[in-house]
Amino acid sequence: MARKPFHPPVPGEIKLPTSEKKGYIHGTKAVAGFGNRVYYVMKIPVAEARDVIIKHHYSHRIVNNSYVHLGVFMDGNLVGVLQFGYALNPHRANSIVADTVVGEYLELNRMWLSDEAPRNSESMAISYAIKYIKAAIPTCAWIQSFADERCGGLGVVYQASNFVYCGFHFTYFYELDGETYHSMLLTAHKKAGKRGRYLRENLDRAEKKKLRQFRYIYFIKKNWQPRLKMKTFPYPKPSLN
Repeated sequence: MARKPFHPPVPGEIKLPTSEKKGYIHGTKAVAGFGNRVYYVMKIPVAEARDVIIKHHYSHRIVNNSYVHLGVFMDGNLVGVLQFGYALNPHRANSIVADTVVGEYLELNRMWLSDEAPRNSESMAISYAIKYIKAAIPTCAWIQSFADERCGGLGVVYQASNFVYCGFHFTYFYELDGETYHSMLLTAHKKAGKRGRYLRENLDRAEKKKLRQFRYIYFIKKNWQPRLKMKTFPYPKPSLN
């Protein structure tokens, strides 16, 4: 299958950074990442990214339509993964930022960093990932991400990374046999698969929870920010009710 024009290029043979000077990591064919010898973000195979997310992310689940897979490396060791891709409704991005089409935005679908990584590593990883995206996918104008109340955060890492805060919405989840299920699995019968069927068949045993999801947006192309169709708000703090 041919690579879509807005998917990151295959970098070829990569020359890893050897100095402490920050900069782009290049392959023989295309840009591969950003950082320095001590800490860098670099494109990795999809299978490796998915394996890490399944093992370590709090959801233990991948997003199948992610297409940007980046590893976070510290002293040459993999300590994290970021996966970017389409939003839940890929072709409705223009309801968030006017006149946006597929290929002009990304959603941060999954992010995990090991406890081995030092303080502020998440915001640094996001910063380096954005620099890579800017070079590898020049059509991308903005990035969306959600802070999920399930992991007890309000999006502090996005606040530290200068994302715009666009408020929160409530989402329903179900806890069943130690796993978390999104409420959309109840209605998306064709796409929900075995998980959806299991939830529907055992709904009477599931515990329903109403949780907040906090929306953040980062404009890679700053001149796109006036196109934002959503209200912005001050960053939420722990005192938010």
